[in-house]
Amino acid sequence: MLKAGFAEMDITPPLGTLKIGWLKRIVGEEILAPLYARVAVFKNEAETIAFVQLDTLCVAWEEVEAIRLGVEHTYSFPGAHIMIAATHNHAGPAVAEAGEVPKDDAYAADLVAKVIAAFGTALANLQAVEVGFNHVYEWHVAYNRRVVMRDDTVHTHGNFNDPEALFIEGPIDPEVAVLAVRDTDHRLLGVLVNFACHTTHHGGDGLIHPGYPGVMAAHLRSRGCPVTLFLNGAAGNTHTSNPAEGGKGKTEDESGTQLAEDVLRALEGMSYQTSLRLSAGSRTLDLPYRQVTEDEVHGRIRGAQRFIDSAIYDRTIPPLLEKVRREGTHPAEIQVLGLVDIFFAGVPGEYFVEFGLRIKVETAPAYALVVSCANGVLGYIPTVQAFTRGGYETTFAPSSKLAPEAGDTIADTAVQIIQSLRG
Repeated sequence: MLKAGFAEMDITPPLGTLKIGWLKRIVGEEILAPLYARVAVFKNEAETIAFVQLDTLCVAWEEVEAIRLGVEHTYSFPGAHIMIAATHNHAGPAVAEAGEVPKDDAYAADLVAKVIAAFGTALANLQAVEVGFNHVYEWHVAYNRRVVMRDDTVHTHGNFNDPEALFIEGPIDPEVAVLAVRDTDHRLLGVLVNFACHTTHHGGDGLIHPGYPGVMAAHLRSRGCPVTLFLNGAAGNTHTSNPAEGGKGKTEDESGTQLAEDVLRALEGMSYQTSLRLSAGSRTLDLPYRQVTEDEVHGRIRGAQRFIDSAIYDRTIPPLLEKVRREGTHPAEIQVLGLVDIFFAGVPGEYFVEFGLRIKVETAPAYALVVSCANGVLGYIPTVQAFTRGGYETTFAPSSKLAPEAGDTIADTAVQIIQSLRG
């Protein structure tokens, strides 16, 4: 018998909290909508797995470990079977250091305690369930944000009002994947939604907001779905602004409402099962840091694109260089949680969409879904080709520091884990 339980907990920071996601110091002056931590637990006779979704920019490994250890100690639930993922919300609190924004340690500690409590509620809510899966396609929310110019460099956030713009470098992933859970009376308990798109609304102002994933969850709640976990896909080079329309983008309300309607379409006619095989696997990699020249350090190479204020880079890169020299590599856990032939592959960074598509292709006929910003913070993980053209995502900084081959190493590992779990 398959059981599942859902829970959510308000994690909205107090007014006056430093925000994250824009490199510079911005204070949260108004709360437009609450932020949540959401938990989904699955259990059968042989295995247990769980997902935690946070309305934050990221989740540092320190908090991942604390949550897993706390859950394991409090509830005897295997911490290694818990995937903890952020929606990559730019309009939330400073859960990590970013640019000139220090980590809010007090908020992070409170977040850990709240997630552990929410996990207990989800366990208490375990009940016999049926699980269904479906997917639809969405072409009008996410857009590849890397515009190739006539000199073959990339302008991130570029658009075609610029006469030097030539073409969009890469694809999007249009798939909206929905895993739905209902009780034995066919009442919906919750859904897991996977879609790849940056969550940047209100990043540069004083507003606290969960972005389009929060709008989607609220819309679905009003339509009969109590809890929605949004697991962001390989979204490192996508966002909600359309380069073909001069960079004009949908608001968080428009994007979230559209995705909610997509989820409702996926729910129509969905078939459900009462018995599913659950699986979990992971592997920790030591990913090499990028070896950089003096010109790269100072942002002088072809295609370099610094964001907001170049002086922030000049102040934050020296400590990074010392870390690179001292450590050489960065640990990264690649985790996969499976429900029959549906596999969620957690990647701790802003993974380019090309990698997500590659993992889907190479694991077929299994159904692979990449979950970015999961179980740690690596920063941007671009393709090797992207490094030849530059752009914001490849410009050396604390947010972009891994060697160019890191993305392929991660993809290789995710594919291997999925194949091993399939047996």
